Amino acid sequence: MHDRAGTVALPEDLIDVDALLGAYYDLVPDPTVPAQRVAFGTSGHRGSAFDTAFNEAHIVAITAAIVEYRRDLGIDGPLFMGKDTHALSGPAQETALEVLAAAGVEVRVDARDGFTPTPAISLAILVANGAVSDSGLRTSGRGLADGIVITPSHNPPRDGGFKYNPPHGGPADTDATGWIAARANELLAGGWRQVPRFQLAKAQAADTTQGFDFLDLYLDHLPSVIDLDAIAKAGVRIGADPLGGAAVDYWGAIGEEFKLDLTVVNPKVDPAWSFMTLDWDGKIRMDCSSPSAMASLRTLMAGADSPYDVATGNDADSDRHGIVTRDGGLMNPNHYLAAAIAYLYGGARPQWPGGARIGKTLVSSSLIDRVGRDIGREVVEVPVGFKWFVPGLLSGDIAFGGEESAGASFLRRDGRVWSTDKDGLILSLLASEIIATTGASPSALHASLTDRLGESWYARVDAAASKEEKARLGALSPEQVPATTLAGQTITAKLTAAPGNGAKIGGLKVTTDDAWFAARPSGTEDVYKIYAESFVSEAHLGEVQAAAREVVSEALEG
Repeated sequence: MHDRAGTVALPEDLIDVDALLGAYYDLVPDPTVPAQRVAFGTSGHRGSAFDTAFNEAHIVAITAAIVEYRRDLGIDGPLFMGKDTHALSGPAQETALEVLAAAGVEVRVDARDGFTPTPAISLAILVANGAVSDSGLRTSGRGLADGIVITPSHNPPRDGGFKYNPPHGGPADTDATGWIAARANELLAGGWRQVPRFQLAKAQAADTTQGFDFLDLYLDHLPSVIDLDAIAKAGVRIGADPLGGAAVDYWGAIGEEFKLDLTVVNPKVDPAWSFMTLDWDGKIRMDCSSPSAMASLRTLMAGADSPYDVATGNDADSDRHGIVTRDGGLMNPNHYLAAAIAYLYGGARPQWPGGARIGKTLVSSSLIDRVGRDIGREVVEVPVGFKWFVPGLLSGDIAFGGEESAGASFLRRDGRVWSTDKDGLILSLLASEIIATTGASPSALHASLTDRLGESWYARVDAAASKEEKARLGALSPEQVPATTLAGQTITAKLTAAPGNGAKIGGLKVTTDDAWFAARPSGTEDVYKIYAESFVSEAHLGEVQAAAREVVSEALEG
């Protein structure tokens, strides 16, 4: 923990925005250097212009690859494109538009010249493709829409991010991202400067470039997923902090449109994020699940004289949520997911499909599994990545999909799809709906769950690993794990594939009756991540973590 974690950033903590923008245009990647190539993780390509990992050349190459990809698949409808508030997002959108306009792609950009949350892009794609019409989502034929979201999510201010959402509205799968990345790297190696581009003014004035009111569309559809009348009638006092991100205009509009007692506690937008409190490692990071990054909001909610019943935070592209209650402080994301699931499936959504299942990632809390058994709903456990929930959300087979990293979405009140990407806005508003309709906070709801189903202790830590060790960890089979016990308990399962869909997890998960751990290699650092949980005690969690290191080390050595 950094000695200034949770304190407001000082001038020396801030990036030089002008220098960052200069690096975007001036530095040219060397495609023979792995760190300077295009690489799509679970949420698109990310990097910093300072590191020659997110520069004009990357965006030209990725956009040109997307043009080819959608052309090969016959996707010829509008491409919805939005950006968040990171300094590199604006230049990246301009570069992408220059390429898209020259290619004759119909592009829809924000008509208000503002910022666009990730869920608003997903919603626009789904509506354009008929997901909420009587005929349902179209997956083939002419006029299909798709999208580009320009954001590195909660990453520090120096970073940029670029991701592609195909016609299903959610994150692209590895088949798409693998092809796009490979083609983009070919262009980086010898051809990105030859990609046709319009000058920016010509691209903006092109007939194919049109404004689109993402905010209006979002407001029009929002009552279909959240009981806003109940929140207004109950007078729930809401403090919403967009953390300088893309939701900055959305929160004020939501409060005004639906007559909510809602205050945007921090309307500032600053690409250096000078108003943020430092995260656990001393970096500026818009992680709305981090107690350090959310220190200002936690202070605002502390004490009986807080002006709000609930306070919420979102990351820079608003696909994550942070919930702060008066009686529980900042909620652990796993705790809130469990409470939200219990509330939604427990009678709050009577029109949801009767057999709709619960979606969770394999590193989310097992309290969710216990909630599922308690309410008689099957839990589908998938690998890390929201893309795994997309088919279920579209079909209604999964009514709620959530990740331990504070990202989730769920169906509309009538059981139709809402978004197939994470939506931090509706998860934030759901906390107010819970208060309005039950009279209890999400923290109190979680406490009632643990009283009946058991309290757990959960944490994630990192352990050093070489590139070779990370590769071996990602390729493990259960037979390579000889251990039979974990922290004094009999091992009940050794998993290298997710039980919910059989997809490889890129690591290992080991379970007992009262505990589990999962180990996954980091995609960006020479470490592997150990997620662990114990329903015995905090001390037992430490034993599980220590045993996890031993199990993984033994497997890697074997």
